[in-house]
Amino acid sequence: MEMKLIVLVVIVLVAIAVAQLMRVYELTSKIRNRREEDIDLRVNNINAMMMILFLAAFFGSGVYMLYEYGNGMLPEAASLHGQDVDWLFNINWIIVLTVFFGTNAVLFIFAYKYAYDPKRKPYYFPHDNRLEMIWTVIPAGALAVIIILGLMTWNKITGKPSDDAVIVELYAEQFNFTARYSGDDNKLGHADYKLVTTWVENPNPLGIITKNNIEWRLKELDSTITAMHNDIAAEEASQKIFSVAASEKLRSKVEKLERIRERVVLMQSNYSDSTDVLAADDFTAKELFLIKDQEYQFIMRSRDVIHSAYFPHFRAQMNCVPGQRTKLKFTPIYTTAEMREKTDNPEFNYILLCNKICGESHSNMNMRVIVGTQDEYEKWIEEGNTTNVVASVN
Repeated sequence: MEMKLIVLVVIVLVAIAVAQLMRVYELTSKIRNRREEDIDLRVNNINAMMMILFLAAFFGSGVYMLYEYGNGMLPEAASLHGQDVDWLFNINWIIVLTVFFGTNAVLFIFAYKYAYDPKRKPYYFPHDNRLEMIWTVIPAGALAVIIILGLMTWNKITGKPSDDAVIVELYAEQFNFTARYSGDDNKLGHADYKLVTTWVENPNPLGIITKNNIEWRLKELDSTITAMHNDIAAEEASQKIFSVAASEKLRSKVEKLERIRERVVLMQSNYSDSTDVLAADDFTAKELFLIKDQEYQFIMRSRDVIHSAYFPHFRAQMNCVPGQRTKLKFTPIYTTAEMREKTDNPEFNYILLCNKICGESHSNMNMRVIVGTQDEYEKWIEEGNTTNVVASVN
């Protein structure tokens, strides 16, 4: 508290000192018969020279930071489309830096060259159609190039995958990712948020649709709804006491669960045994293993809030949106071992991050990514790094 008071007093005293200095400056100006709008040529020329010195320091620091941090401290792109993204970024950098250095050079050089001179008479220059065309057409052309190239690259990332692309789902929730592989049939089992549950007797955190999961979900809903109705009846009989807010929340939740139950019953009536077949060979993992030179189609889902699946080394990112499936594809071109050699870092690992501020533990939301050969992938599975979806939820 004492330190805060001292800091406050110092600030007040500094403000008073600055105000007094300004007052002294005003009084000395009056003594010298100098008006506020009068210009001191010596000071003016010093300021003009400082423009050139500042320009040199400004450009020098900018070039240094570009040299030191221009690649974002990332190694070269480790995916096919990542190389296209880097190329597109370089095109953007060329355009942006050309404009940046050109406009700032003109700004500061003109400020120096045309510093106030009482012997020079200003020229009134109201309008010029050619200049208007230059600074309209050139920026429009540059933006058109950036947008067209950007859309072409975006279509490569989000367009239709090849026939041999492997389908993998990335399921995001606060605060982790789960990878679900599509198995031998390369088809993911269907999922529905209404089946998502962490009920101890039959957990189904991804909401996978199977006959067994539907039945267990109905049991859970019936049990929960019955318990809530009993609480409501106990409150009405004055056997339990709830606050007004808690009572309204309880009734609202019952109504919500009853609507969900109706939809799960409808899901059960429309159920087909072929749905189980799709999910039968799916398996999940808490780390992502990718095979070099194999194209992957990623299906993104979110359980709670908007997350963003970001692969910095593959130059790939896509939002994971609740209630919506988003898609992204890329082909890794360097194994983890090869990238360790390229970066001269034996501890290098690929990583999947959440690039949206999704809550208090957002910074901890990540997943290790491994890129290897087909043999290494099969060995990874044999080592027990995966869990069969049907076995894990039934």
